[in-house]
Amino acid sequence: MAILLLSTEACHLCELAQGVLQQVFSRQDILALAQQASFEIYEQDIIDQPSWLDQYGEKIPVLLDDVSGLVLEWPFDAEMAGQWFEKVAASAGCNAP
Repeated sequence: MAILLLSTEACHLCELAQGVLQQVFSRQDILALAQQASFEIYEQDIIDQPSWLDQYGEKIPVLLDDVSGLVLEWPFDAEMAGQWFEKVAASAGCNAP
């Protein structure tokens, strides 16, 4: 399951979001859920898609699940991101361990 981290070059907040993701995936429950749901996180520059630029240009960094349409906009912390990943997994039929 592809999860997009929408960002852009020289984005300090995007670097902070990467740190938050490291915190989230250091949790055993989220790590197990990520393996079950086959999460793959890709960093994408919003410049690559004009629609992303229009929709999220002022909101990055943004986590986006293209399949479910679930979005998590900055600011978010590890707790919020963990809950978001649980929702994404649930929308794909995976349950939290």
